[in-house]
Amino acid sequence: MNQPHTFVAADAVASLHLFREKSPLIHCLTNDVVQTFTANVLLALGASPAMVIDPDEAAQFSAIADAVLVNVGTLTHSRSTAMLAAVHAAGKAQRAWTLDPVAVGALTFRTEFCQQLLEHRPAAIRGNASEIMALARQATSGRGVDSLHDSALALDAARLLASTTGAIVAVTGETDYVTDGQRVLAVAGGSPLMTRVVGTGCALSAVVAGFAALPGDRLTHVASACRIMSLAGERAAMAAAGPGSFVALFLDELFTLEVQG
Repeated sequence: MNQPHTFVAADAVASLHLFREKSPLIHCLTNDVVQTFTANVLLALGASPAMVIDPDEAAQFSAIADAVLVNVGTLTHSRSTAMLAAVHAAGKAQRAWTLDPVAVGALTFRTEFCQQLLEHRPAAIRGNASEIMALARQATSGRGVDSLHDSALALDAARLLASTTGAIVAVTGETDYVTDGQRVLAVAGGSPLMTRVVGTGCALSAVVAGFAALPGDRLTHVASACRIMSLAGERAAMAAAGPGSFVALFLDELFTLEVQG
């Protein structure tokens, strides 16, 4: 079995430049708690965010967006209809879409719904260890959005999920692991302050959605999304006094970020 390869900031140079050049339009069907923060993160990186949730409009918009994010954080039955319509339209239009299976394994409706979504072949999946293990139908424990597992413990589940769905799977934690089922990239970095702010994980999923839609090696692009976010978090934390100042500094770091090759 292939061992994880360490992915460093310099490895993300080409993906970041391509992302800024393409400035992708990203359709975010995401949870109500994080919409503003997610939009600000994407704007800071040079992308164009949009949140369209009506089922008819969601399908229409997903066919013209460059990338689609489905985040089930505040899932409702009506929103699930819009999400299914969006991924179906994205598939027909050959648009890459990304799944963030928030709290899957902890609650029945979202767990069953995300299993249904997997049939529509996501380009990428981003979740914490407990979510990825539950999505792969492995025994797990979690507390809502909080993982009770280290990301390394979910690596076999991530490989399995990638192999069975064709998606690039990113399991995030103190070290992020990104896999296509064969290759594994280990992405270190970040700051504990990122866990003290609502929405950094959900915003990462939106960034992953945009990077997963870029032409080229999708595994490298998704790992780049993870490293860019963790690098901005590291740099922001150095000057932050706490979570409040961290948010502003984090957005500034994303806006000005230059990765050295």
